Amino acid sequence: MTLNLPASPLRRRNCFVILGFALFVPLCLFVLFSVPDVNTEQLLVQRLAELQIRLQYLDSVYRIRQEDLQKLTEYIDVVLLSQNSTGVTLVNPNTSLTNDVKHLVKNMTGLNAAYGINPSFVVRFSTSYYFLPHLLDDPFSLRLAYMLSKGRAGVSLVMGIPTVKREKQSYLMDTLQNLLEGMNSAEANDTLIVVFVAETDLQYVLHVARQIETRYPAQVESGLIEVISPSPSYYPDFEKLRLTLGDSRERVKWRSKQNLDFAFLMSYAQPKGTFYVQLEDDILAKPQYVTEMKNFALDKTSKKEPWFVLDFCQLGFIGKMFKSAELPWLITFFQMFYNDKPVDWLLDHLLYTKICNYEKNNDVCKKEKAKLWIRYKPSLFQHIGTHSSLKGKMQKLKDKQFGKVPLFIPHNNPEADVTSSIKHYKQYTLKRAYLGETFFWGLLPQPDDQLTFTFSSPVLLKRYYFRSGNADHPADKFYNTTVEVLPVEMPRNITKLAYNLTSDGYVLVGKFDSVGIASGVVDEVLGKIRTLRLYIHSDSDNWAILSEIHIQDE
Repeated sequence: MTLNLPASPLRRRNCFVILGFALFVPLCLFVLFSVPDVNTEQLLVQRLAELQIRLQYLDSVYRIRQEDLQKLTEYIDVVLLSQNSTGVTLVNPNTSLTNDVKHLVKNMTGLNAAYGINPSFVVRFSTSYYFLPHLLDDPFSLRLAYMLSKGRAGVSLVMGIPTVKREKQSYLMDTLQNLLEGMNSAEANDTLIVVFVAETDLQYVLHVARQIETRYPAQVESGLIEVISPSPSYYPDFEKLRLTLGDSRERVKWRSKQNLDFAFLMSYAQPKGTFYVQLEDDILAKPQYVTEMKNFALDKTSKKEPWFVLDFCQLGFIGKMFKSAELPWLITFFQMFYNDKPVDWLLDHLLYTKICNYEKNNDVCKKEKAKLWIRYKPSLFQHIGTHSSLKGKMQKLKDKQFGKVPLFIPHNNPEADVTSSIKHYKQYTLKRAYLGETFFWGLLPQPDDQLTFTFSSPVLLKRYYFRSGNADHPADKFYNTTVEVLPVEMPRNITKLAYNLTSDGYVLVGKFDSVGIASGVVDEVLGKIRTLRLYIHSDSDNWAILSEIHIQDE
């Protein structure tokens, strides 16, 4: 029997590359020679760089398919060889012999050496299972335990955000809010945010997924945000890890798990986009950060400047961009040494291994590494969390390259008399916050506390927007607080809104959400509004900040 296997992988790959250039290069040459405008040329150069990176990414995706095909081919070979005793003959077109070799074999008839060509033995290289042998204990160890996804792929930028259950406070929703606010619609359509819940407690994973979908339904539905978590059997027995670097067992467990989390997240994200950016769940980003990162990467590529990592934040592993095609270098390195050193140290060691020369001094090594590890200034990301995911650890480091973070956003609001039953701290009064001079910072809110805005002249309210907390104090938010309005005259059909009426005649129109924001419109049926107030319904463990007050009237 003759088995017709597919064409050689090398031929298929060459065809793939030739097809890519056949499509892209003529188009680029046509535009280049037909449009002399300088701006158009710059745009073309950037586009060509993007296509080059894209082609590299597609080639890496093709390699994954090649690997699958290779494994299938090996399996078929084994099956056919096992049937050889029944008369099945395996003919492999990739191993045809030249006439000279056939003649030589013929002259060796009767010798054992003549039967050594193309044996069935296959050399096995070490894989993830060698470095992580516990994965062999469960056939589902590399499967996802949870996935909330619309299958978005082929984007320019994938951002990975690992998150864990924190002892004191979670910053995840604040981080997502900030990342989304910093994108325009075009950037959002070409980006994927993968939230990796690095926990084995499925109840907690579902809690996080429900929070995200409830807060950002449109972004989840469009595929912009995904949520995944690993199988419990992906992790080794952390109690059996070697103690290294003189660290405590808790710290060794924490940094080892972080290495494995990054490797898993990168492996999932690698085939989904051209670039991958590693983030954390407690950060702040500058507006238009997506375009800034992408343009910087394409500029380096268009200038033929080789790079391995583009660094958009000076701290830890925040804001590190990689070409998705090169992520396997990191993934394998993290798997090999996950028990030995922290993740940011391993990145540095990988570059050292790739380019540094033992025969030259350390200064030369630093210069060579700087060519592949390029830092962008000023930084695009800032670390805002103070409570680390490592129990008991306080993390107060800030990136000085990020610059000052605005602690409030001023607006022009209708003239009003403002009062607060919450005592303010120092000069951070509600009146000054309403005028856009600073933010309001009040001591511990109590049930029935109120912040009222009585307008000098009743107004037709269109929209309201209140943001609590700020970058310096992200936990100082308004919790369990409603937004209520008092109309000049109650509409005749107010009975339809009876379930929104308070005992003192106010109409409830909104409330603060889980990230400390209250936003909405006021139904025009209510007519002109005399007073708007924020009403606190429960105790708070923190002080409260209003960093943005925006009331839009006619």
